[in-house]
Amino acid sequence: MAGYRDLLRTPGVGRIMAAQLTARFPNGMTSLAILLHVEFVTGSYGAAGLVLAATSVGQAIAGPVTSRWMGIWGMRRVLTTTLAVCAVAITVLALVETVVPVYMVLGLIAGLSTPPVQSAVRTIYPKLVNSRQLTPLFSLDASLQEIIWIVAPVVITLVATQAGTVPALLLIVAILISGGAWFILSPEVGRVRIPRSRRSIGKVLAKPPVLLATVIGFLLIGACAAVEAGVVATFDHGGLEAGLVLAVFSIGSLAGGLSFGHIPIGRWAMARRLGIVAVGLSLTVVSLNIWWLGGTLFLAGIGIAPALAVLFAMTSVSVKFSETAEAYGWIGTGQLIGAAAGSAVAGFLIDGTGPQGAYWAAAAFAIAGTVVAVACVRAFPDLRHRDPSPIPDTEPVGTIT
Repeated sequence: MAGYRDLLRTPGVGRIMAAQLTARFPNGMTSLAILLHVEFVTGSYGAAGLVLAATSVGQAIAGPVTSRWMGIWGMRRVLTTTLAVCAVAITVLALVETVVPVYMVLGLIAGLSTPPVQSAVRTIYPKLVNSRQLTPLFSLDASLQEIIWIVAPVVITLVATQAGTVPALLLIVAILISGGAWFILSPEVGRVRIPRSRRSIGKVLAKPPVLLATVIGFLLIGACAAVEAGVVATFDHGGLEAGLVLAVFSIGSLAGGLSFGHIPIGRWAMARRLGIVAVGLSLTVVSLNIWWLGGTLFLAGIGIAPALAVLFAMTSVSVKFSETAEAYGWIGTGQLIGAAAGSAVAGFLIDGTGPQGAYWAAAAFAIAGTVVAVACVRAFPDLRHRDPSPIPDTEPVGTIT
């Protein structure tokens, strides 16, 4: 923990991390709030699912596109524009009672305009710290984002059930604007300029580490999504027990990230960390007892944030600085598709075999991720004695004064 305290004392690191976590806080609230609101207005979970699917499609498309735009028009301009459009779309969705197709369009617009804060901040990190601090910083970032997934769903559910779904959506807009403004106005965002990439969009996926990070992110988040579906189904559609068990899952990830973030990343780091996740999720199928599930999910969680830290570090070291934002955008898209796939597979298995089927699906996703990490171990960069910063762009780059 002393190492993390020193890291947070580095000028700008604590501020930019707090700002980006606040700006990203709505990510843990929006899907659930839209689901609850559309179901309340239409009386149909099917309709709510369609709107949510449209939102997710928009987010998946936007990831690499808006991230790449930051190298063309600048971070602040892209973040401000997307923030404004997203806030308006969610506000209209909250205040205007309309038909499902219109809700789907609004959801799609909100997804397409989700501000690329995650890509932006992970592009900024290498400019704030020295090479020795970068890997722990990625690990701390992956760990602290668990706060979003622990607190945000609880907050939005409480507001939606006690005050109504419209206030819940307007709360998201308020946090989106205030957190986004804090991040956009941070000095670090103004100081770092992403050079324009000279390669066409998607070419960054030709780099094996980026493609590997996208695939493994898909499988890892697919496993997490299957777990969430299984826990909700196990404890009667999301009662107090479900919230507690999922919180333990996230706390395990937080603990793992903080405990192992200082460990140097070798070629086998991803396989070992995913192996922990796979073992923990495989053990969940033994029993649906709350104590057993809590213990096994805590174990599985220990590997999640450390695995994500490897994803971020291996991506950073493998691409030019001008390509980092787009690369992280593709990884985010892979994770979104993984979440949708994990939820869908788990849902079918729950309908067919009961809640235990979701845990089988989660274990299968995690085992597949471990197999990919082992089979492709030579494609992972060895960062134990290497600067994990992005490759410098050699072309002259104009500066903003």
